[in-house]
Order: sequence, then C-alpha cells, then structure tokens
Amino acid sequence: MRIKAKIRKEYTVVKMMAKHVMLSKTEAIRKKKTANYITTIIATVNDIIVFEVTSSQSLSKNPYLKFKFKDGKKGDKITIKWEDLLGNTKTSSAKLK
Repeated sequence: MRIKAKIRKEYTVVKMMAKHVMLSKTEAIRKKKTANYITTIIATVNDIIVFEVTSSQSLSKNPYLKFKFKDGKKGDKITIKWEDLLGNTKTSSAKLK
C-alpha cells in the first residue's frame, strides 16, 4: 500500500493506493477463481478514526482513494488498514508532512 499525507492549511490531504486484484463475483466466475475484493478501509491518526469506508465489488483493481480531515499535525502517524472478502488484512503507516 502506498500512502502520501500532506498538511494543506487546516486540512490534511491523504492519497492512498491499495494493491489488490479486486475480483468481482462475475469476473471471478468468468476466470474460475474465488471472488475477492476490499470490503473495509479504516484510517486512524493517534488512535482516532479519521476515515472509514465500506466498499463493494465496484472498485477497480489497485484502488486509489483520496480524502481529507482536519486537525492533523506535522509528524503524526497515519495508519491505514484494509480487509478483504476472504478476511485478509493489510496495514501501512506514514508520517504527516
């Protein structure tokens, strides 16, 4: 997972890209594989949730997300965790710049 987080005036802008195949159910049937896509993404700063999303099979392969939040401070650590349909998880962190 790639994360970039920069403070712009009063907001922190976060850009992230999760590496994942994101196989929808119809695609999985066609490829004779198991459907698997990211179902939840949670971003925390200092153990406070700043972004949470529940997604479906409509996201593309290696989804790219951009979001912003208030009150980020330079040097704080943002941690992003996602979980997919099969229960696999991935966690990555970056410092706010």
